[in-house]
Amino acid sequence: MKEKIIEVANDLFLSFGFKSITMDDIAKKIGVSKKTIYKYFKNKTELVDVVTNHTFEIISRGINDVCNKNMNPIEEIFSIKRLVMEHLKDEKSSPQYQLQKYYPETYLSLKKKQFVMMQECVKNNLRLGINNGFYRKNIDLEFISRIYFIGLTGIKDKDFFPLDNYSMKELMNYYLEYHMKGICTEKGIQQLENQLKY
Repeated sequence: MKEKIIEVANDLFLSFGFKSITMDDIAKKIGVSKKTIYKYFKNKTELVDVVTNHTFEIISRGINDVCNKNMNPIEEIFSIKRLVMEHLKDEKSSPQYQLQKYYPETYLSLKKKQFVMMQECVKNNLRLGINNGFYRKNIDLEFISRIYFIGLTGIKDKDFFPLDNYSMKELMNYYLEYHMKGICTEKGIQQLENQLKY
């Protein structure tokens, strides 16, 4: 039952936002009483915390799987983008913004974990790209990996990028094109153009 609650809560939170979904909504969707949910989670904050960490773990495993497929580095970046978008339902409800506003402790904890995981992943991708001639040899791995993280989290700020003006898919494509053009060689640019067609 606990897994079912996490699965349904995750689906509802991503579709409608962390704030608007209540414990009643989750119970109704599952077809149980609210009391049943409280047997597993003492309050909504705890449920939000468990759900976000559960989703982070699933996405992290998926990213590791993508990285083990020996793709070229640009294919890898776009495959990771598709995986994340699929798990986060294109972020229609701006979950990061709501998490930051209404559950700041969970947001900060998650952001730290995302940063650690992404730093390693991005630096490995950069090394691969340099070694295979897709990225310029003179890029600073530490700086690029950090600015990449800041940019990815920054485009999810709906005050600066309202979802009425941009879909998350558009934002991700614009950002990846912007990022890649700063680090790619001619060989990399050709591969980037192929990825942007999809």
